[in-house]
Amino acid sequence: MRADAARNLAAVLRTGARLLAEDPSTSMSAIAGEAGVDRTTVHRRFATREALLSAVFQAKLDSAERVLDEARLVEAPVAVALHRYVEGIIPVSREWPVDTRRMMRKDPEADRRRQEQSARLDAFVQRAADEGHLRPDVSPAWARAVLDQLVDSMAHRFPEVAPPQAADLVVDTFLNGLGAT
Repeated sequence: MRADAARNLAAVLRTGARLLAEDPSTSMSAIAGEAGVDRTTVHRRFATREALLSAVFQAKLDSAERVLDEARLVEAPVAVALHRYVEGIIPVSREWPVDTRRMMRKDPEADRRRQEQSARLDAFVQRAADEGHLRPDVSPAWARAVLDQLVDSMAHRFPEVAPPQAADLVVDTFLNGLGAT
């Protein structure tokens, strides 16, 4: 792909993610206009709105997959892996704000990938509980829900906080707020 075509594609996907997060019914024409490309450029690359939406999902999932891999959720110490994950996933959440849980259900491949990634996080939170990093009276499912909300809040309600500092706050809140003490 030519450099300008790659830039246009990236602009369309990122703009699509942002606009679709704000309004899931946003048209392809609106996305093209906001991305600074011609509508025919978008239609040439994406035959349907669903194809564009699928590409946005895949781009977000690709980014999240890299974060999960780099966090080393299985091998690294829990606190280190958690910090790596949070520091990496906050920029992904900010760059790709579209709600994948709700919208991906119409895209079976994207939904399958999302579920696989979610299972990796579930296993990590279970590992944190098994290793005594979480209070025994806190269910891993609840801890996971809290982690998701902490990340989401930091990513979207506090966009001015840089990812390293955001990760410090989220990890401290998660491990000390739910921690074994």
